[in-house]
Amino acid sequence: MTEEKKESLFDDGRIESIAEFQTPEVLYQDLISHVRKYHPSDDISMIEKAYTIAYEAHKNQVRKSGEPYIIHPLCVSIILADLELDKETIVAGLLHDVVEDTIMTEEEITKEFGADVALLVDGVTKLQQLQLSGSTQSQSGDSDRVEMQAENLRKMFLAMAKDIRVIMIKLADRLHNMRTLKHMPPEKQQRIARETMDIYAPIAQRLGISKIKIELDDLSLKYLEPEVYYDLVDKIAVRKSVREQYIQSIVDEVSEHIRHVGIKAKIDGRIKHFFSIYKKMKNQDKTLDQIYDLFAVRIIVDSVKDCYAALGAIHEMYKPIPGRFKDYIAMPKANMYQSLHTTLIGSSGQPFEIQIRTYEMHKAAEYGIAAHWKYKEASDGKKVKAQEEEKLVWLRQILEWQKDTDNREFLKLLKSDLDLFSDNVYCFTPTGDVKNLPAGSTPIDFAYAIHSAVGNKMIGARVNGKLVTIDYEIKNGDRIEILTSQNSKGPSRDWLNLVKSTQAKSKINQWFKNELKEDNIIKGKEMILAYCKAKSIDTTQILCSPYMEHVMQKYGFRDWDSVLAAVGHGGLKEGQIVNKMLELYDKEHKKTLTDEEALAAVAAGGARKIKPRSSSGIVVKGIDDVAVRFSKCCSPVPGDEIVGFVTRGRGVSIHRTDCVNIINLSEIERVRLIDADWQVPDKAAEGERYLAEINIYANNRSGLIADVSRALTEKNVDILSLNTRVSKQGVATMVVAFEISSREELQHIIDKIRMIESILDIERTTG
Repeated sequence: MTEEKKESLFDDGRIESIAEFQTPEVLYQDLISHVRKYHPSDDISMIEKAYTIAYEAHKNQVRKSGEPYIIHPLCVSIILADLELDKETIVAGLLHDVVEDTIMTEEEITKEFGADVALLVDGVTKLQQLQLSGSTQSQSGDSDRVEMQAENLRKMFLAMAKDIRVIMIKLADRLHNMRTLKHMPPEKQQRIARETMDIYAPIAQRLGISKIKIELDDLSLKYLEPEVYYDLVDKIAVRKSVREQYIQSIVDEVSEHIRHVGIKAKIDGRIKHFFSIYKKMKNQDKTLDQIYDLFAVRIIVDSVKDCYAALGAIHEMYKPIPGRFKDYIAMPKANMYQSLHTTLIGSSGQPFEIQIRTYEMHKAAEYGIAAHWKYKEASDGKKVKAQEEEKLVWLRQILEWQKDTDNREFLKLLKSDLDLFSDNVYCFTPTGDVKNLPAGSTPIDFAYAIHSAVGNKMIGARVNGKLVTIDYEIKNGDRIEILTSQNSKGPSRDWLNLVKSTQAKSKINQWFKNELKEDNIIKGKEMILAYCKAKSIDTTQILCSPYMEHVMQKYGFRDWDSVLAAVGHGGLKEGQIVNKMLELYDKEHKKTLTDEEALAAVAAGGARKIKPRSSSGIVVKGIDDVAVRFSKCCSPVPGDEIVGFVTRGRGVSIHRTDCVNIINLSEIERVRLIDADWQVPDKAAEGERYLAEINIYANNRSGLIADVSRALTEKNVDILSLNTRVSKQGVATMVVAFEISSREELQHIIDKIRMIESILDIERTTG
């Protein structure tokens, strides 16, 4: 069976992809028709302008499939319109690649479309730079990669917090990329599919957008487990017509019975999606033939009252399977999903599932946060507040973790929280409030779900009136009472092995950090002082308010003690903190020699005299005639902030201000620093070329060096040297040297290389 034929077997339009090479004009009309179905305003001028700009910006670009690049932003915008999002989001979908791939700037977008659209495009552009592959797995011996991955995920959730529409555009972008993934090489297919399964599908699930989540799951399975996927497709296709007849017969029977009892309803049936079937087979260790409830019938009614009335009618009609009824209306899922689920035995003895919900619940299940989010426009064009802000509780919780955890712990908590294979249990407080916890949770999880103070003072628990051990596994319907004592010494570290919820783990870890904070503060202070002493750095100069405040702001701490505590428990390196403050101090207190001292130092070496405005393009402050040379350790180019260093016998050596060798100068050597500047700040002196050296970090693969060389050749850059090494974890580090005329040219080269497949990060050498 061909891939094209297999894709046509999907039900529910889950893989409703647009025919390849459909013209942009046809797709644009499709987009406008989607928007006009739901948007109250007929004014599409902003969308039309965005399409025109995007079309021109991407005019000469093509995708891997060979189709015009503009097809991609158009398809992304159609997905967003299918979710019934506002015009600003549609426009941002059309423009989401123009800043990264073309010459259009964020300022130009603001001028043409307003700050709202510019914020969205900027947020998505920054997310494009994030390499999330493997981001939920620590790589031992590769601490820097873990730190970078954690930082990327932090940025992603911060972008979501600024405007939730950013992640919705990113989900649409990822969905279209997954639909067209067959044009990518196998290695990239696997990487993107794993990233989608680990990060994007769970986020869609958390935001309740099943319309996207289901398709991302199925497409990820297709590339991660192709044999399993196509085996499922083949087996389900074998008796497709028989199954469809069976589902239709149930739909007809249910429709007749529901109509007879006087309930107005829309009823349809479907085969469950492939990933759902695969997950059930894997979890229950069964073959496809042993999975009976492959079918689901959906009943959509007008009111909650009709939901329960329909349930009664269905249970009267078919025999329900004990233990397979779930009331998500009274007890919604964590993402606010609501529906009644019941599994029944059909007249032929075949089990099937029925889901009953209202039209409003159905829309919320399909569109999630998009159905009620705060940017939805009312008929008068004004923005209204969300009706379901609860869906963002999860996001706010993640942002809280970011403040309280180091990178490794953050990754561990996030992986646990995004785990798709964890089911939930519902239990009750003594007053009847419902708590939704991961399957396998203990009374400790329950205590921390109530409040951190309850968890920290917990000494025992009663379940259904009886005392239980703290490792008791909570069951659906349990009524739990937590016993506390003011004499409690707090949680035990053993509790971390008992709890299942990410929230409880985070709060227990936080308790220990707070308890040991005083010790960590003292330890952190000692580590910083020891580092300064080893590097001959005067602490009285750098440990002062402006520099400390900058560090607190950069790393997200509220006070200096928290910074010291982070250094003390290993969350931050003391060198990071000291070097950042030293850099700030040096910018404000550049050391300069007197003219006499500088001239004496130069004369002592017999340096030749040259004109102050030399061919080097450098002007050295306070000296009329001086020999100038560029240091090879940091390779400064026009546009960089620079400083001169008076050498013994070789004139003045020019360094970048962020050069490691300059930052780590001893106090004795610092007296040799002298102000220097470019004759023309951002341009080379006539005919001059300057050495530049960059470090490129990438996932190793065949053809990587060729791709980097090609990118440099396309920019008319001659490579002077190229050295490569590969770590045990498969991360390649390439050191490339070449000549350029300015920092601006260097940035264009870096941007070009950054677009190459497998590239993780690029940085300039600093000594």
